[in-house]
Amino acid sequence: MTHKVELEIGGRTLTIETGKLAKQANGAVTVRYGDSMVISTVCAQTEPRRGFDFFPLTVEYREKSYSAGKIPGGFFKREARPSEKEILSARLIDRPIRPLFPKDFKGETQCINFIISHDQENDTDILALIGTAASLAISDVPFAHTVAGVRVGRIDGEFVINPTFSQLEECDINITIAGSADSIAMVEGGGKEIPEDQIIEALQFGHEHIKSIVAKIDELKSVCGKETFEYTPVTIDDALTSKVTEMLGGKLDEFNRIADKETRRDSKKALQTEILEALAEEFPDDEGDIKTIIHDLDSDSMRSMVLNEKKRIDGRNPEDIREITSDISFLPRAHGSAVFTRGQTQALVAVTLGTKIDEQRLDELEGESTKSYMLHYNFPPFCVGEARPIRGTSRREVGHGVLAERALLPVIPTEDGFPYTLRIVSDVLESNGSSSMASVCGGSLALMDAGVPIKSAVAGIAMGLIKKDDNVVILTDILGDEDHFGDMDFKVTGTTEGITAIQMDIKITGLDIATMQEALNRAKTARLHILDCMNSTIDRHRDDLSQWAPRIITIKINPSKIGEVIGPGGKMIRSIVEETGAKIDINDDGTVLIASVEAAAGLEAKARVEAIVEVPEVGKTYKGRVVRLTQYGAVVQMGPNMDGWLHISELEHRHVARVEDVLRMRDEVEVKVLSIESDGKVRLSRKALLTNDNPEGDSDRPERSDRGPRRDGNRGSRERSRN
Repeated sequence: MTHKVELEIGGRTLTIETGKLAKQANGAVTVRYGDSMVISTVCAQTEPRRGFDFFPLTVEYREKSYSAGKIPGGFFKREARPSEKEILSARLIDRPIRPLFPKDFKGETQCINFIISHDQENDTDILALIGTAASLAISDVPFAHTVAGVRVGRIDGEFVINPTFSQLEECDINITIAGSADSIAMVEGGGKEIPEDQIIEALQFGHEHIKSIVAKIDELKSVCGKETFEYTPVTIDDALTSKVTEMLGGKLDEFNRIADKETRRDSKKALQTEILEALAEEFPDDEGDIKTIIHDLDSDSMRSMVLNEKKRIDGRNPEDIREITSDISFLPRAHGSAVFTRGQTQALVAVTLGTKIDEQRLDELEGESTKSYMLHYNFPPFCVGEARPIRGTSRREVGHGVLAERALLPVIPTEDGFPYTLRIVSDVLESNGSSSMASVCGGSLALMDAGVPIKSAVAGIAMGLIKKDDNVVILTDILGDEDHFGDMDFKVTGTTEGITAIQMDIKITGLDIATMQEALNRAKTARLHILDCMNSTIDRHRDDLSQWAPRIITIKINPSKIGEVIGPGGKMIRSIVEETGAKIDINDDGTVLIASVEAAAGLEAKARVEAIVEVPEVGKTYKGRVVRLTQYGAVVQMGPNMDGWLHISELEHRHVARVEDVLRMRDEVEVKVLSIESDGKVRLSRKALLTNDNPEGDSDRPERSDRGPRRDGNRGSRERSRN
């Protein structure tokens, strides 16, 4: 039997239906909004898998090409590895639902979302988030409470719920929010330097709509929800817990006061090895449980120190920021570079300037597009002192890179004023918390070093939270352990004017608006401090680009002339590129971008293009070459595609009997355009540029010294005609 609920939201109908598709899953729903549709499923095992000391939850978001009436590209013509959009959407769903599973539930759980219809107006990531929440709500999988999600935009000061793709282009705020009826659990998005109080208003606006969606999901659950299944909880023997606790004594409290990360980590690791060896005979099969006990007691120790003493594991107070240093122009050949270090977190960031040919081409369900600005984030194993295989870009690296990319986007100049393709690469060299925020700071410095005219510097800070009952401590500039053991990771980036990007994840069931507002206010104070530190290194972009960066010359031509510049089979444009060494890109609107490291090469290519497309103007003087001689005149080529007719009467002020008396093939000659006929024929004059020194006649005019004697054959032929 099918069941469905409907809700009018943002001027469109949101429909959630179950009982028709994927009935063998623990829970399955379809969500429709406009003509966009998603099927969301959840499957879970009741028994925990052996060897898992974590909750094995996987979330997948996969786009089907048929949903938009497309056939996949490539040789195999089928969907391949997840795109960046699919990875980001899966992370968007994972983050708000993961904390809501019971702590003792370790059954393998999988949430899969298929995009089965896409109207190219309504984004499907929000639908997949709602669908996953609904499928969990009606399933028999243990789950704390119902959640939902929305996207909030703002156009001309008015908030818009779930804006379409076209509306998003007009928005100065774009934030995705997930939460329950009582609190907010996840925030992801950004804005164009938005003040903190306006971000709070956007969150409150979105939360009101989340409540209405949660109510509809609960309505569906009341009709067809399943009884939660019984599962085998993961428990640890009390005797083992007591034994390990006794052996630890107060050593964890002692180690958590060691400021240096490596020393602290090595001390804990040695202690863990000692306990494992001591208990190996008595508890031979419980190594994983022993590690879990030590981990949980370590968490309790760190949290207790913060809550009770307001002291952190590196000795800082809750609001303190680690020491900051930064260098620019670190890489001699990069177009711009910076090394940003905050405590034991360090990012090497490089900026590369390219041309339009370097743009990233995207073929997504909502249509084809190009991307001329990108930021890539890399997290090699050595940055945390580990040795492990590098197996391609991880989901975490994709997510952190996009966050940093979004943070800098509002200050990046438009293509009209700065027609370069920009690629920023952040290689994290050390990490002890907030490496994505270090990438933002380093990226801002590297852009200025490269001479990119960004309008202001951007900095980022990660805020944390330790909460127990009513005791709440907000932490500024969190360490890796504070992120791991804490309850919140709240990243905020921005300029002196406002916020450019925001991302919040929590490990508790939700966060109230008042706590979020306090965290935002503290983040602003920290951001302004970091910006002061950055400005002491470089406070505005350099006036000139790097000597290694390409120079781009922009000219505009008539779109009808594009074919002439390209030439048959691209012959003409290839010859210009090969002979000058410049790169040339031509847009459909007639904009020509000419790039070269050496200025002379660009100017030469520019002159060649302009010569091809030049249209003759009446009264203008040109320097041309004689390409054809006739009895009555000559054809003069003034450019690759521009010829004109020079009549014999327009050669000189005197009477000219033969064209050859004045011109020869391949002679260079200056001419003036007299007129352009209706049929396009260009009439030229040479004599208009000559001074008339003998206006009365030319009988005394000397002959050309280079003309040579008359040929006898000509003379003989005239004599024969007289006879």
